[in-house]
Amino acid sequence: MSKKIIFIQARWHADIVDQALVGFKARLDEHNVVDYDVVVYDVPGAFEIPLLAQKLAKDPDVVALVAAGFVVDGGIYRHDFVADAVVTGLMNVQLKTETPMFSVVLTPHQFSEGAAEHIAFFSTHFVTKGREAADAVVATLNVHEGVAA
Repeated sequence: MSKKIIFIQARWHADIVDQALVGFKARLDEHNVVDYDVVVYDVPGAFEIPLLAQKLAKDPDVVALVAAGFVVDGGIYRHDFVADAVVTGLMNVQLKTETPMFSVVLTPHQFSEGAAEHIAFFSTHFVTKGREAADAVVATLNVHEGVAA
């Protein structure tokens, strides 16, 4: 069996969120990471990420899990509560399963859905954050390889 890195991505603002995976895969290629399969799962929104993460982290072949989502202020609910619930959920899963979790779940201070400059900025930002997540995964896996359970 090959080892897996799970990448869960929310579908809200998929055009922006998908850029995290682009950056993530590109950076893994630059690191010459070939020993792991990147397996991608889509969920409706960021709130759905922690439960799927917990289920997938039970697989002994999963060595790391990356979550990507974009939680914006839609003016109806407190988006910061959603973002906090997702990140706290991921931390709880990480501690419970001992599977490293990485978050590219971002909550902007300002985002206007119709503003082309916001869409362009956050699309580029998600590529950067995906790359940073890949760096963190590689560094963490290097540390964990030498740590006994």
